[in-house]
Amino acid sequence: MTLETETVIVTGASRGLGASMAKRFAREGATVVVTARSESELEAVAAEADGETLVVPADVTDEAAVRAVVETTIDEYGAVTGLVNNAGIGLLNMYGEQRVLHDVETEDFRQILDVNVTGVFLFSKYVVPHMIDAGRGTILNISSGLGRRAAAKWGPYVASKWALEGLTRTQAAELEAYGITVNGLDPGGRVATAFWDHLPEDEREGVLEPDVMDDAATRLLAQGPDGITGESMPADEWEQRLG
Repeated sequence: MTLETETVIVTGASRGLGASMAKRFAREGATVVVTARSESELEAVAAEADGETLVVPADVTDEAAVRAVVETTIDEYGAVTGLVNNAGIGLLNMYGEQRVLHDVETEDFRQILDVNVTGVFLFSKYVVPHMIDAGRGTILNISSGLGRRAAAKWGPYVASKWALEGLTRTQAAELEAYGITVNGLDPGGRVATAFWDHLPEDEREGVLEPDVMDDAATRLLAQGPDGITGESMPADEWEQRLG
């Protein structure tokens, strides 16, 4: 398995799942563009990556910044063949706890949907035309098991991930004819990342490592234009599906 012909943008790549996937892609030969808000954290990821890695800081909710990431990638490498929409936030990032919906501030609700859904829309909006021109591409939208069920006190996050599931399937239906595959991927459980730092120690048992999605994500990027599209499942199920 090799990604030597791929140029991949990874959002939310400054730490955790995004950083781990970006480093794995680089190790497999891909050219990787890492983006997130923190330039210093992105530089640290790039320094650890064993391969071509470009740092382009951006806020996924800032349309001009998103467009600049894509344009910079095209200027530097001439193509974008992969997009991993990994950036995401939840109530734990804001309050250090979960809350019932009626106790969530309106602006915080909007921000979660803006990052988790609108950010995916914006990056896809500017990347897809280049994939269409190339006649191929892969989009991975990083989802969650909460995009397939409900959970009390997780309202904004649940809403955003259900929306992302619908967006993934819509993109797949629209883009299959252009040789572009679009799938959802989730870790299949809680991951040892900053997202969970606020949890009590006894609730951190059984958490997964940040590299839990690396294998599945790499295989999905490598499967080509005739591969599976329009599906969404945890990393371990993807690994079984892809063989």
